[in-house]
Amino acid sequence: MLSLAGGGSKILSNMPQKLSTPKTYQHAYKLRHDPSEAESRLWSRLRAHQLQDVHFRRQHAIGKYIVDFCAPRHKLIIELDGSQHHLDREEHDQERTSFLTTKGYRVIRF
Repeated sequence: MLSLAGGGSKILSNMPQKLSTPKTYQHAYKLRHDPSEAESRLWSRLRAHQLQDVHFRRQHAIGKYIVDFCAPRHKLIIELDGSQHHLDREEHDQERTSFLTTKGYRVIRF
């Protein structure tokens, strides 16, 4: 809420809400420091605006989810489904993709 000079208050509904928790950020930090081989190889190509000057973040928290690579300005997410992903995770991945899509992101999964 924003307090106005006249003593009233106004709810700013168009301000983005921070949905990620400190626990999610801490987990993303750990993932950034222990990448899989595939993540390391792809990150070496995406980092420092090497791909058509697009800025990517790795292990980026969006809501309660952590995505492998995200280009926030382009609303693009790249997910690598490697050995750490199992068949029982398929439903979770679909739920996650649905959430990210509702936030305007396009998800590419390898």
